[in-house]
Amino acid sequence: MSKVTQSTIQVGELATGQALTIPLYDIKGTDSAAPSVYIQANVHGAEVQGNAVIYQLMNLLEGYDVLGDIRFAPLANPLGINQKSGEFTLGRFDPITGVNWNREYFDHNIDLATWYAEHQHLADDVLFQAYRATLIESCQARLKQPFGITTGHRLAVSLQSMAHKADIVLDLHTGPKSCKHLYCPEYDIDAARFFSIPYTLVIPNSFGGAMDEAAFCPWWQLSDFAAKQGRVFAVPVSAFTLELASQERIDLADALVDAKGILAYLSHRGVIREKVEPADMARFGCYLRDYKKFHAPKAGLIEYCAAVGQALDAGQPLVNILRMDLYGTDDAHQVISLPMDCVPILHFASASVHQGTELYKVMTNVFRL
Repeated sequence: MSKVTQSTIQVGELATGQALTIPLYDIKGTDSAAPSVYIQANVHGAEVQGNAVIYQLMNLLEGYDVLGDIRFAPLANPLGINQKSGEFTLGRFDPITGVNWNREYFDHNIDLATWYAEHQHLADDVLFQAYRATLIESCQARLKQPFGITTGHRLAVSLQSMAHKADIVLDLHTGPKSCKHLYCPEYDIDAARFFSIPYTLVIPNSFGGAMDEAAFCPWWQLSDFAAKQGRVFAVPVSAFTLELASQERIDLADALVDAKGILAYLSHRGVIREKVEPADMARFGCYLRDYKKFHAPKAGLIEYCAAVGQALDAGQPLVNILRMDLYGTDDAHQVISLPMDCVPILHFASASVHQGTELYKVMTNVFRL
């Protein structure tokens, strides 16, 4: 029923002159009033499962009546994807600057008092169109500024410019060794019940450099500012980061599960005409302030004892640390546990670590959604 068309966009150039491009896939909706969608994957080089989810979702959507425009940007970071060392993909950080590829997005810092004073006479839908145009123009100006921008920032702002055209933005990632989890802003917490994801991190309505925040924060700021002037409307844009288990992994059957979860959310939002029910599953949440990082108290060889996605009681083993240089002493083997109940969400991929390495991220004060 729905036709997928393909194009490309250039996001940079290599030193030898070749263009850095990413593929784009578009489905044109039949109802201009329906929400539009932007979905990207693989901004971090090793986080490939999102491409499989996009593949499965496009296959599914061909059988549905799509009302809103949908744009897919798989393989969204050609530099990171091709940054290999032996059998491993290293593309988490820009090798030129060392900055995390997913912290390169642009904080517009719009003077809302001035902007709103100039546009407050507009009806809501026209106001939103004007604000969207302002965000896109700001991205285009950033790309053309006279002193230039870094390779990573150029990629990010190019992606961000496309995302600003949409009402719904989904950024597909994975962890190192991870269970599925969702980053969801506080104002949109009810959306978590549609995705096929068991754990949700509830994040503040503020900008921290990631794509989801770059997409929703300007709109939350506009709605918050307008409310203080006595004009109330819902935040017009929703954005989420979906963490789809572990990196360096393609699982098409599991990708279909997550594609159906996304489809349920798109159905709820009216992007497709058909009704798709969310998966019947338990879902849990944790506020970002209660999401804790555990760092290696000393160097060594690590056995990761706690399974990701499974509750861990206080005092139960989290890791074993093996120190071969201390064989024959009481310090050769140390069992580490945490003093509170938690749910381990992800852990470091390597068993060989320096002191201070971030070994686990765990949810505490977990609640049922």
